[in-house]
Amino acid sequence: MTDSPDDPLAGAQLDTLAIRAGIERTHEGEHAEPIFATSSYVFPSAAEAAARFAGEQPGNVYSRYTNPTVRSFEQRIAALEGGEAGVGTASGMSAILSTAMALLKAGDHVICSRDVFGTTTNLFGKYMAKFGVEVTSVPLLDIAAWQAAMRPNTAMLFLETPSNPLCEVADIAAMAALAHAGGALLVVDNCFCTPALQTPLALGADIVVHSATKFLDGQGRCVGGAVIGSEEHMTEVVTFLRTCGPTMSPFNAWVFLKGLETLRLRMEAHSAAALDLAHWLQARDAVVRVNYAGLPTHPGHALAARQQRAFGGVLSFEVAGGQDEAWRFIDATRIFSLTANLGDTKSTIVHPATTTHGRLSDEQREAAGIRPGLVRLSVGLEALDDLKADLQRGFDAIA
Repeated sequence: MTDSPDDPLAGAQLDTLAIRAGIERTHEGEHAEPIFATSSYVFPSAAEAAARFAGEQPGNVYSRYTNPTVRSFEQRIAALEGGEAGVGTASGMSAILSTAMALLKAGDHVICSRDVFGTTTNLFGKYMAKFGVEVTSVPLLDIAAWQAAMRPNTAMLFLETPSNPLCEVADIAAMAALAHAGGALLVVDNCFCTPALQTPLALGADIVVHSATKFLDGQGRCVGGAVIGSEEHMTEVVTFLRTCGPTMSPFNAWVFLKGLETLRLRMEAHSAAALDLAHWLQARDAVVRVNYAGLPTHPGHALAARQQRAFGGVLSFEVAGGQDEAWRFIDATRIFSLTANLGDTKSTIVHPATTTHGRLSDEQREAAGIRPGLVRLSVGLEALDDLKADLQRGFDAIA
């Protein structure tokens, strides 16, 4: 998307961009976006083939890094996030990996929130460290700890907000100021909010990453990821993609395009239902605490109200007793799907300590607040009364 006066989408609102951005109609004049199921492209001449491979002429080269359907998705998600460019990847984790491999080098230092998805912790702490990247893990909300961790070679700060699964909320503008003062990039995982509820780039972040598998798809159909930022940074990410190949498939890109068309409507519905359930859960005797920024009692409520347009569809709560009670609660439900995915029209339930964060050490889980009694919900679009009745089955099982 450009700011050209000839661009009909210049200044368009999110709902319009979610449906119209990134459309490149072919000579067939199709209305829906086509799926370009091709691995390669035919060149008019050897000279033109050479020019495209050298980057001297625009055009498709090979679907590992240039595909019209994927490009439509990239342009649309970049427009929604307010970025100059986007890159589609094979998964959310490959989006983070591609960002790290493209923009970091041996000897660089990364500060990563300890309040991130367990696999993100492993990617930075175990695998990036093998390539000479130093990693420091700090509490998401402890700005002083982030400041103290800054070094002359700090190149990147990485965080999720709201965090998974405790829904803690970071001040993106403050974190951006801290990163930029030290010459580092701020990378924000915007999976829980999506651009329908939060745009980190507008708050000062340099790069946004997504697991498109979650709310961007919205129906649990495909795996994919996205990276959004400046043309300069995204060129580096594309170069990594071209070389190493964690590529989004054209079919998956098409599914994500369809998901984006209803994104705001779904996110508002998810948020409204999650807020209702959070209040309902707070009133249950067996619940120790509810983690959801929409609750006025949540420490990050005021901040989330400022930098988000709603509070999202994911919440967690801790039941009294520990893992045995949490497992009995989960096993008693019949409507919620017991799966680690989230962001689906179908509500899901999971035990983070033994699934999404199961590969962390006991010490890492304790430091991150992932306690044995913690249960995470992704609130879908079913009738709220049915969801409450299903959760009541869980409470009855541990009464």
